[in-house]
Amino acid sequence: MSEHIAKLRNIALIGHGGSGKTSAAEVMLFKAGVTNRIGRIESGNTVMDFEPEELKRGGSINSSFYQFEWKKHIINLIDTPGDQNFFSDTKLCLEAADAAVTVIDGIDGVKVQTEQAWKFADEYQIPKIIFINKLDKEHSDFEKTIEDIKKSFPQKIVITQIPIGKEAEFNGIADLITNKAYIYDDAGELTETEIPDSVKDAVTAARETFIEDIAEADDTLIEKYLEGKSITDEKIKTALKQGTVNNLFVPVLCGSATGKTSGVGIELLLNFISSNMPSPIDRCGKTGTSDEQEIKKKPDQNAPFSAFVFKTIADPYAGRLTLFKVISGKLGKDGGFFNATKDTKEKFSQLLTITGKEQKPVESAEPGSIAAVAKLKETTTGDTLCDENEKIIYQTAKPIPPIISYAITSKVQGEEDKIFSSLAKIIEEDSGLTLGRNSETKEILLSGCGQVHIEVALEKLKRKFKVEAVLNIPKIPYKETIKKKVRVQGKHKKQSGGHGQYGDCWIKFEPKPRGEGFEFTDKIVGGAIPKTYIPAVEKGIIEASQKGTLAGFPCVDFKAILDDGTYHNVDSSEMAFKIAASLAFKKAMEEAMPILLEPIMKITITTPDEYMGDIMGDLNSKRGKVLGMDSKGKNQVIIANVPIAEFQTYAPTLRSITGGRGVFTLEFSHYDEVPAQETQKVIEAVTKEEE
Repeated sequence: MSEHIAKLRNIALIGHGGSGKTSAAEVMLFKAGVTNRIGRIESGNTVMDFEPEELKRGGSINSSFYQFEWKKHIINLIDTPGDQNFFSDTKLCLEAADAAVTVIDGIDGVKVQTEQAWKFADEYQIPKIIFINKLDKEHSDFEKTIEDIKKSFPQKIVITQIPIGKEAEFNGIADLITNKAYIYDDAGELTETEIPDSVKDAVTAARETFIEDIAEADDTLIEKYLEGKSITDEKIKTALKQGTVNNLFVPVLCGSATGKTSGVGIELLLNFISSNMPSPIDRCGKTGTSDEQEIKKKPDQNAPFSAFVFKTIADPYAGRLTLFKVISGKLGKDGGFFNATKDTKEKFSQLLTITGKEQKPVESAEPGSIAAVAKLKETTTGDTLCDENEKIIYQTAKPIPPIISYAITSKVQGEEDKIFSSLAKIIEEDSGLTLGRNSETKEILLSGCGQVHIEVALEKLKRKFKVEAVLNIPKIPYKETIKKKVRVQGKHKKQSGGHGQYGDCWIKFEPKPRGEGFEFTDKIVGGAIPKTYIPAVEKGIIEASQKGTLAGFPCVDFKAILDDGTYHNVDSSEMAFKIAASLAFKKAMEEAMPILLEPIMKITITTPDEYMGDIMGDLNSKRGKVLGMDSKGKNQVIIANVPIAEFQTYAPTLRSITGGRGVFTLEFSHYDEVPAQETQKVIEAVTKEEE
């Protein structure tokens, strides 16, 4: 069975949206004989993109899977989204791969999204190869794309193929490994020939560089090379695989997944995956924690079972479908396992493998296998499944933090509970989404990785669960504070029949540094106010500060010092002193120069250099303060502090400015004073809302 594991390849297709990942996957399936036609994205008939939301947008929004055979190897193909909005799914599913094929558009070159997907692969230490796609298209340029790749990525790039012909004349590939040419006719049929004269000199020079590059992966090989000794083809192939598997370099292949020749280079790509990319055995397992001790589980089918869940698919009819990768041991076609993350047992009745939108029953799953089971009760993405007698927990990838939020309500009154229970199921399969309640504004917020991300979630909500939601721009959780020290009296005196009410206190109010909150100090001496009433004074200030006098927002970052007061033996009470303290707070807010505070976010924008001017201008117009800039390959990184009031819908703005080539992250930084002009606008808006 170890031979079976050695023949297994878990391969993720990564790269920016539109680079041709799904098209490449479709040709792979056709060449492998599992489909009888090549699906076209523009025709809406692809095997890998099948959700209505994907067909509508003409691109992947979920990772899709297909297991097939190629030359006695089992390939689990993972086609990941290339759109920034759905990169959380890319990140989580990429962890299940043992290697990645980075698909790069031969016209547009390396985009920011490609670099981000590459970074995910680096985090998992996943070996990568590059497939330069669309070389039959107008304006495609192999050499220019190679230059772009070398500028964008730190790893050593090794060219293993060069194209024969350019743009519309592209019809073949010169393979530097075999030193042969592979020519395609108009029907897409492949013929192996000698290197044609038109590229012979270029191939000779490129092969010399190729051998030199891969020789560095083997000490004995580099010695032979430096001594001018000949290196056998077998030695070359061994060094190529060794260097690829050990991440010493990144091989580059080329071709075109679409066009009149229907997949130039795809067979060679599949051959390369089979011959040179790692099996689960090459990857040597995964490290987890058991009883606070680190343990590395190797891909041994005779060891106790363990696996990690990397994706959940929610279906209102079929229930929850759980996808996991087996790390050790063997799982039968039915039975159960232990969820170590949730500390609970789970049972399943059928073991499945994923083939596009369908699932097929399988008899077993060995180490390295990607499998699925339906209707688990407690298990969700990120959980560890294992043998109950040998528990282990694997730390898995975390979703990308959200960058945009909307307040969400039900379109139909009375369906609120259904909306939120349905959204909870959607979030199970898309953990890049979060649903939470803002305690200050009392709104329910749906957050995600972009506006399109949120829109797709609502489309799924309507399609899958037959409920509709309404989105609104969230209210800003402003706060208030004071800038001046004051000392005020708060006195509450009320006489009615019987006992009256009497509370009198003198309180100093002082501003505190931003973010330090509220502080109360008792400096009463001589029993001016009995100790039993002091807590009521503090409580009165705290309750009154929940609604500031400027615009009704909570007041923060101030100190209250109770230093004097009077009381009445009969009429004083905790309630009377609580009211007196509240009056003191309101009086202080009038005299202590109250100001409005707004949440400030730290934004990190990564963009191609040519958009820097427009982005900087936009930041300035939105009251952003640039903290620094840095170069990252061919891109620029801008770090700035920005008021959330101006950046709640920044995702479509940046997409518009950069044509979708810029990305950003947002994280809370601090609260800061709102400019006077903006303060007046906020007050007017609050007043209008209350009318």
